[in-house]
Amino acid sequence: MGTSSNYALRMPASLKQGVTEFARADGTTLNQFIVSAVAEKLAALQTASYFVRRAAQGDNQQALAFLSRPGGVPPVAGDERGGG
Repeated sequence: MGTSSNYALRMPASLKQGVTEFARADGTTLNQFIVSAVAEKLAALQTASYFVRRAAQGDNQQALAFLSRPGGVPPVAGDERGGG
């Protein structure tokens, strides 16, 4: 994980109590819970940012042309999606 640093976090007492109880029930510490929550949020924001950047590189006309091209080989028996 590398080096760590400290950060004084202020949160409402009721929120801290709820998070502490949840972390305890989950078998983790308040610190582990907060670190995990922050990492999860950061990953979600980075993922959203990635898709925004990728979408900006797209070309709607090319995508529509690709989707409307003539098909290849028609489906055959056995191509059905299994119910799993």
